[in-house]
Formats: sequence, structure tokens, C-alpha cells
Amino acid sequence: MAKIHASIVVPTYNRLDTLQNVLPTLLAQNVAPESFEVLICDSNSSDGTAEHLAAMMREHPNLRHLPDAYSGRAAARNAGVSAAQGEIVLFNDADIFASPDLLSAHLNRHASAERVAVVGWEVQVRDIDDYKLKRDHPELRGHLHPPSRTTLSWLYFLTGNASVRREDLLAVGSFDESFTGYGHEDLELGYRLEKSGVRILYEPRAVNYHCQDVPHDDQKEKMRLAGRSTVRFYRKHPDMAVKLQLGMTPVSLGAHSLLTAFPGMLRWFDARSQKSRFARNLVQQYHYVSGIKEALTQA
Repeated sequence: MAKIHASIVVPTYNRLDTLQNVLPTLLAQNVAPESFEVLICDSNSSDGTAEHLAAMMREHPNLRHLPDAYSGRAAARNAGVSAAQGEIVLFNDADIFASPDLLSAHLNRHASAERVAVVGWEVQVRDIDDYKLKRDHPELRGHLHPPSRTTLSWLYFLTGNASVRREDLLAVGSFDESFTGYGHEDLELGYRLEKSGVRILYEPRAVNYHCQDVPHDDQKEKMRLAGRSTVRFYRKHPDMAVKLQLGMTPVSLGAHSLLTAFPGMLRWFDARSQKSRFARNLVQQYHYVSGIKEALTQA
């Protein structure tokens, strides 16, 4: 029986609309199928995910379905880590298309260094057509980090495109499952990995494509929830670097108070959010800090 070198872990919940298009890209990696597995950690989806996976598993023995009542993405990913047979665990999501060499690019970096995590280039796309356009025309992808960058801090440990040795994940306790809301369960794991001596490497040749076009009002709510997660992060790790890097500063809190005092100004920026990136980012940052302040008032 061939040895499984890598496990691709994908959490999902009612995302069959994208998962059915993403899965073929994960299974079509340019390494031997018997050398890796794809684990779909499914929070008991009700949209036909189980039936779709059952049909696919008949053709792809390296595809596994792990359904359960997971409390969130952290718990789902931890189930994948626990079940993984590969030495290297690569995290992907149900709405992120993989390049054919995504896995091999990650494995190559792990082969040349000990105790590292590898973060690849997650290209943002609006829809499948945009994905195909940027897949076929690399010059349209822009840049995630400067081409000269080789290492990253925990602030960029984003598990839409990140790999770690399974033993390093288990050594630090994997994801903290108390992060059940939106945001920061991956950054907090990156923080612990870095503190344990794991270097975080950037590999721009490990490319995948995140297919999302979140409406502005939905993004405001996600940012509010991320702000609440920031406070949870800081209370667990009362490190000034966490405060500074996650924007929990007197400047951001003061700017929030100013906008709160002048609601007409906030509405003015919100009305222009569709045409102005500056206005959209400012309003979303306001809601992020709103989440921080909400969580700070709670024990």
C-alpha cells in the first residue's frame, strides 16, 4: 500500500454550490493520487453534500467524508487533523479552487526545511469566470506580498492556503475550538506555532483562488464578529503585539468614537461604499472596532 504523504483538509457546511467545482481541482493535483488524501470535514450539511461525496468517492478512493456536528471551522479542521494520515496537512476551503501544483509547491518547501509552516498565494476572485480568467492569465492576479518576501508573521497565517506538519499542529493543540464565531482561529494558531519555534514561510508558487463576492452589508457583520474574536485572542494572549497588529489601539478606538459621535458622517461614507474603496474599508473597519468594543464590555 502506498504511503500517504499529505492530507488536504477542507471544512464545509452547505457549500455544495462551490464545493462541487472546487473538489475536482483538489483531486487533480500533479502528484500521485495514492500519495495524498482529501478530507471533507462536513458539519452535517443539508444541501446534498453527503450524496455528492458518496458518488465521488466511488471514483476517488483518496477522498474521505468526515461528517459531524462540528461547532465551527476550528472544530471541523481539528477533526481533519485528527483523521489525517499524511505527515503534511494542507488547509483549503470549500470555495477555494486549487492550482494543479498547489500541493507539490507546499511539499517542496517542507522537504527543504524543518519545523515550518507554509502559506501560499490566495488569489481573490469574484466568481468562476473570474477564476478562469486569472487562472489562465497570471498577469491579472496582482500581488499578495512583495515578490522578495520569504517569511511571514502569524498575522498572515491564513488557512485558506497553509500547510503544517501534523506533529507540529498536535504539539500546540491544533485550532482553539472556542473560536466559534467568524475570524482569527487561524491567526491564533499561527501565533502559537510561531511561539513554539515554527517558522512561517511564504510560497507564492502555491496558488489557489478564493471565490467570494461578499456584499458590503454582510461584510460589515463579518467584520463585527472578527472584532469580537480579536478580544478573545488578546485575552488568551495578553501580548502588546497582538493589540497592535490586530488594530486594538487607542487610535482605532478613538476614531470609532468620533464616527459614533457624528452618525451623519458615517452614513455619508456608507452611502459611498459601493464606489469608493476608501469609504468601504473605513465603514467596515468601524464595524470591526464596534465588535471589539462590544466584547470589551463583556466579561
